[in-house]
Amino acid sequence: MEKKRPVVIGIAGGSGSGKTSVTHAIHDVFKNHNVVVIEQDYYYKDQSHLEFNQRLETNYDHPDAFDTELLIQDVETLLRRESVEKPVYDYALHTRSSDTVHIDPQDVIILEGILVLADEKLRDLMDIKLFVDTDADLRIIRRILRDINERGRSIDSVIEQYLSVVRPMHNQFIEPTKRYADIIIPEGGQNEVAIDLMVTKIKTIVESDNIV
Repeated sequence: MEKKRPVVIGIAGGSGSGKTSVTHAIHDVFKNHNVVVIEQDYYYKDQSHLEFNQRLETNYDHPDAFDTELLIQDVETLLRRESVEKPVYDYALHTRSSDTVHIDPQDVIILEGILVLADEKLRDLMDIKLFVDTDADLRIIRRILRDINERGRSIDSVIEQYLSVVRPMHNQFIEPTKRYADIIIPEGGQNEVAIDLMVTKIKTIVESDNIV
């Protein structure tokens, strides 16, 4: 018997919104259904043709920073129940690594990233589109804590980047994609009620015979 078409879930939201927490919550519930998470961050464009100083100027919050064509290609391959080699991005060198991650096709594919709802062709591959909507003050606090504790940055550099790049890019490109979402989840992983409702909906789709 031919397997049903995998279910594709898109989870978008600003930096620090809690979309990763939502992704983990959904993943944990559906781990028995064979779930794979595809992070948009892995699909930043290769910059090996640029000098290192030029790479440092990359705006990682702009749609043009992503190799969306490759992401679409890989999702389409997984939908055909074929394996892909997910790229790896080297943040120290600011370009794509020579390493890849082997990904086998699964029943549920979660696409997670700030701009996964920005491209129409990518959206068309999704069965459910989520937007994690969190107040700006919480997002910047989470980003400051993350970048200081995990990336060794100073608070001044984090705030400067937020004001000059992250905030304007969020307002221009990320926030507008909220209108494409089927469901908006306020406060990210802290919103257990919204996540429970989302899980129930996904279960209905996963277990439905209408997905072919």
